[in-house]
Amino acid sequence: MPSPERTSLEAIVAAARELLETDGPAGLTMAAVAARVGVRAPSLYKRVDSREALVQLVAEATLSDLAVHLDEAASARQVLDGFRSFAHERPAAFQLVMTPGPGMPRARAEFGAEASRATLRVGAELAGAENALAAARTLTAWVAGFVVMELNGGFQLGGDVDDAWEFGTERVVAALAAPPRS
Repeated sequence: MPSPERTSLEAIVAAARELLETDGPAGLTMAAVAARVGVRAPSLYKRVDSREALVQLVAEATLSDLAVHLDEAASARQVLDGFRSFAHERPAAFQLVMTPGPGMPRARAEFGAEASRATLRVGAELAGAENALAAARTLTAWVAGFVVMELNGGFQLGGDVDDAWEFGTERVVAALAAPPRS
């Protein structure tokens, strides 16, 4: 097996990200990561303090990737579609950062802020600077809820999910762009 010095933190995080997608959060163990990078599990602790720290690093890398994925979006529609496409490409990672569940480690705030840039920008375009955060939260909550249900097979009443996506996207964006009621 390679010595720990030949195993980088980047390789460890990459292996953890792959395991998350193939085996889910339960399969993301230090032993599985060690096997994937070719070292013994105790050697990982020279680079990562704990499984919780490793999950946090995976969440942070995911949010950085999501930020890059969304940064080119020019409209709210493109941001929402970008979230959805990212989720379909990396479903376990998407759920890790959007709906982590109790006891799951979370990314540091600066990574969430990085991933929120595009959503805040389009939120301001839709609802004005004073409502940018509220609009961004509304967009994020809607897309996370829809996509997590989609990924988990939660739409059981029939009909076309893509049609529902179109309907919801159009309506949410229109509602946020509408002038506030007095």
